[in-house]
Amino acid sequence: MMQPALAALSQENAAQRPDSLDQVLVGAQALLPLLDAIPNAVIFIKDVQARYRLANHTLVQRCGFRHLAPLLGKTSTEVFPAPFGGGYTEQDLRVLEKGLVLDDQLELHLYGSRQPGWCLTHKRPLYNRDDDIIGLVGISVDLQSASDSHPAYQRLAAVDAYIRTHFQRPIALKELTGIAGISVAQLERYCKRVFHLTPRQMIHKVRLEHAHRLLLTDLPITEVALQCGYTDHSAFTRQFKTLTGFTPRQYRQAP
Repeated sequence: MMQPALAALSQENAAQRPDSLDQVLVGAQALLPLLDAIPNAVIFIKDVQARYRLANHTLVQRCGFRHLAPLLGKTSTEVFPAPFGGGYTEQDLRVLEKGLVLDDQLELHLYGSRQPGWCLTHKRPLYNRDDDIIGLVGISVDLQSASDSHPAYQRLAAVDAYIRTHFQRPIALKELTGIAGISVAQLERYCKRVFHLTPRQMIHKVRLEHAHRLLLTDLPITEVALQCGYTDHSAFTRQFKTLTGFTPRQYRQAP
């Protein structure tokens, strides 16, 4: 349901697009009481300077505020600790400056006492009738628990266990389909239904969880990369930055 809502707000049909971001905000403001009732998702609208113009209560709380007003007009850089906020703002600017669309982007966020939390993020640029980007709308949904009532759960639990045992080396989809006894298409579909992730996202998640623990030690980053299944330091850094918004070194140096 989240993706259609984003598509509607981004208004692909030029004739239906707003003249300004303020018009979008007027309509979205009426929905805010409903958005405030969603505890497992942060929802927001930002202007072309990546400043918050609207946000639900879940995001307000996670930014350390009691009310919405102190959040408005600020960027992620200003409300999240360094260097994490800067990474989030950098992503926003790619959406705003290049028209980047993010759908189902697995991301590692840090909540409270630097405990990692996983979410699936969707971001879309907002356009006016002249095809100019006037802001962005985004939703980050907390990753849900596995659906253990699904008929394929036991097969996929075995896949998950295999990934957690062998993540330190490359894992081919063929290995996972062999364990589950299903096709690649079925594996992709069932993993999304049970774990809410693709098989590749499941592998990335396990590797990054391990990286989080190792980066809290003095182990060299090159060794962290190898122990997490990456062939070299550069590949690890690229993937880590994609999923967190900052490099392993920045993550380690954060207060």
